[in-house]
Amino acid sequence: MDVAAIVTAILARQAVRDPATLRPGMRLDDLGIDSLGRVEVVFAIEEQFDLSVPFNANTPDAGGFDLTSVGSVIAAVEALLGEGRG
Repeated sequence: MDVAAIVTAILARQAVRDPATLRPGMRLDDLGIDSLGRVEVVFAIEEQFDLSVPFNANTPDAGGFDLTSVGSVIAAVEALLGEGRG
């Protein structure tokens, strides 16, 4: 499973962009993904990967799931998947 490609596609869909134009260093803010968009990204990730993301919209920085950039979201999903496999 290509986690990076799936996460990039989810983020691109939310940002209404071509996934091929997204790069790991791009910030979600710069892609126009606001707080509601982040919640939708979290739901899509949970559904796609069948996992629970530690995210609370009221305290987005407290859960340890980094939603600041394309690369950070990919890394966070990979970490959660790794924990689930262990």
